Amino acid sequence: MIDCSKIVEIAEQLLAESDMFVVECTCNNANEVELIIDSDTSVAIDSCVKLSHAINEQFDRDVEDFSLMVASAGIGSPLKVYRQYQKLVGRPVEVLLVCGTKILATLAEATPESITLSYEEKQTVEGKKRKQLVTVVNSYPLTEVRWTKEHLDYK
Repeated sequence: MIDCSKIVEIAEQLLAESDMFVVECTCNNANEVELIIDSDTSVAIDSCVKLSHAINEQFDRDVEDFSLMVASAGIGSPLKVYRQYQKLVGRPVEVLLVCGTKILATLAEATPESITLSYEEKQTVEGKKRKQLVTVVNSYPLTEVRWTKEHLDYK
């Protein structure tokens, strides 16, 4: 069976000079390898093809027979690595917490351990009869986050 860590190591070396990075690599028992990459800007299909060819050249196909698919992280797919969070700071995200609460907010800050979200919430304000929209800023440890996705508004 092919070693995913070797594929990731090669991919990271090949992508070191670019704004692209490895998100994840999965291998199954049939030696089908899926390498997901992302970028600080965008990932062109030509970049995926070039990376796939460059990785394939590093292996002797007579010794290791495997199928390699290189793809970009899809729109709406959950964020997996810290660098993806960094690129979305200041942008709208959808977050599902482990407790089941879904939050639509602006990603205000991201660290390797937590994220800070800014969103509006109706709250009782002293001196007002009705609840008012108030900007709330909360920090959540990543251990409490089930997934985070970029929010795309189609309006």
